[in-house]
Amino acid sequence: MEKIRCHWCSSSDLYKKYHDEEWGIPVYEDQKLFEFFILETFQAGLSWITILNKRENFREAFDNFDYKKIAHYSEEKIQSLLQNSGIIRNQLKVRAAVSNAQAFMNVQEEFGSFSEYIWKFTNGKPIINNPKSAKDVPATTPLSDAISKDLKKRGFKFVGSTVVYAHMQATGMVNDHVQECWTRQQ
Repeated sequence: MEKIRCHWCSSSDLYKKYHDEEWGIPVYEDQKLFEFFILETFQAGLSWITILNKRENFREAFDNFDYKKIAHYSEEKIQSLLQNSGIIRNQLKVRAAVSNAQAFMNVQEEFGSFSEYIWKFTNGKPIINNPKSAKDVPATTPLSDAISKDLKKRGFKFVGSTVVYAHMQATGMVNDHVQECWTRQQ
């Protein structure tokens, strides 16, 4: 019998795997939080499946999401990324990845880790929502508005409330699996 999943992931096996093994599972490790952060910022204005299909290319192009390396990318490296057809070649987003890596490390310095910073918004625990269907899942919330505003104040780019809420869902800060989804039983 086929597992019942959230509606958005039914179009491909890659989507199903991401849904089943990652989406909504709490992430507290800075490296993984940064990976999702970069992927979500590149996703702005695009579909998530586009990013998932290019995830391995992003991983290779961005040094396995090593924010310490990314923070020091040269103009030559930026130009090579802009020529890389395996990723999203948006100049503003590529440059934002570099400045966001710098801002990410500044947050680490101030709070001890990015995880400490970002999870303080939910008191270190996931927010468990109970949506009946996809229409009950918001694109933004007052909390994502507040986090977005704080990230922008700290110099982050491409961190509007919708991107922030998607990051919260991806990293398990928010669990928006619909009631009938098999993962809610886990």
